[in-house]
Amino acid sequence: MNFKSQLVAKPYFIAALALFAGQIVFGLIAGLQYVDGSFLFPALPFSTARMVHTNLLIVWLLMAFMGAAYFIVPEEAQTELYSPKLALATFWVFLLAGAATIVAYLLVPYDQLAAATGDKILPTMGRGYLEQPLPTKVGIVLVALSLLFNITMTLIKGRRTSLNIMLVASLWGLALLFLPAFYFPIDTVKASYSWWWIVHGWVEGDWELILSALLGFILIKMTGVDREIIEKWMYVIVAMALISGIIGIGHHYYYIGAPEYWIWLGSIFSALEPIPFILLIAFAFRMLLKRRREHPNRAAMLWAMGTPIMAFLGAGLWGFMITLAPVQYFAHGSNFTAAHGHLAFFGAYAMVSLSIISYAMPLLRGRPANGPAAQRWEMTGFWIMTISMFGIALALTGAGLVTVFVQRMGDSPLTFMETQARSQVFFWLRELAGLCVFGGLLAYLWSFFVPGEYAFAAETRRALA
Repeated sequence: MNFKSQLVAKPYFIAALALFAGQIVFGLIAGLQYVDGSFLFPALPFSTARMVHTNLLIVWLLMAFMGAAYFIVPEEAQTELYSPKLALATFWVFLLAGAATIVAYLLVPYDQLAAATGDKILPTMGRGYLEQPLPTKVGIVLVALSLLFNITMTLIKGRRTSLNIMLVASLWGLALLFLPAFYFPIDTVKASYSWWWIVHGWVEGDWELILSALLGFILIKMTGVDREIIEKWMYVIVAMALISGIIGIGHHYYYIGAPEYWIWLGSIFSALEPIPFILLIAFAFRMLLKRRREHPNRAAMLWAMGTPIMAFLGAGLWGFMITLAPVQYFAHGSNFTAAHGHLAFFGAYAMVSLSIISYAMPLLRGRPANGPAAQRWEMTGFWIMTISMFGIALALTGAGLVTVFVQRMGDSPLTFMETQARSQVFFWLRELAGLCVFGGLLAYLWSFFVPGEYAFAAETRRALA
């Protein structure tokens, strides 16, 4: 850490980890309700538990991305952040607004919450991941504008690197792609169009640029490889992500009333979407092989190298399994989608967020890297979380196969509830794997509290000098 203003990233990272823990807890509750529908009912129905689970996912990832921007942009620009006070004010506004929204979900019936927050005036509520009340959506826009103003002004007054420009531009894209959240027409086809431009535009388009920028920054700092080499790789990855991701959005238009040509466009271009993740794997390991120094933060390097592999498995391989129109005809809305979603979100975006937190937090706490004991805990958390998340994906894939073969295909399809009964073993396995993910996160969090870190900090400073 070279600039004092980078310290504003610290509360964002801490809040992101706390919200991540909350997301897993509500995921465990929702998972248990799959096998025991009476669990916590009616105090916490499944619809609410799932909504809180998915909303916490979005909020904690946005917190992590914002913290990463406030850490990386000054470093790359070689100047202090334009307004650290504005960044801290933005943090508290975002955190309190997010917390108030979650509390409202838990305490107020959703229809009453919609009526009380002006949804009749400007309908925006009710779609997955976009359940937030209108005031919260307005708050998200204001928070995004604050972030963009701050980092853009920092970029203007400092050094402009390709990595910094890519990161700032992708954050502008993130904000602009949220604007269709305010457009919720009665026509269900139009509503699906606008919804997918946000959800797909984020996770299979713009966020891949953020992923590339964060991973590129970590590899520049930790491997010592020339910036020009890393940036050339990033250009190719970003180009492929945009080409395949933007047109590949068509795989969501197959059977919603859109023109038939989307079946071909969606199938062809979404089949290309694994390519950027293959390139990410090649990029990361090539940089590792070309490294000029051994960085003491081995845990952060482990997260960085694991990110492209898990991203390829979740977003690339599992995404490809269900992306072609003939497959989607039978697999749509099954647990295949949940398997892909869990592994893709964790592999691509949770892991890169944990990578930048693992790299930056020791620096923000006054040490080049955590000590050996802390890093062992962190790497233990890495292996438990990644293996367990893969277990969740396998369990949900099993449940998806049951749905496809006994409900969607054959001459005598079973009812929904009969199909659910046949899938119970997979839901129990998913719950067990989810508990292990939570255990891995606890190991990761414990690494921040292992004693004896400052003695190691002095030793590593001398080694890096």
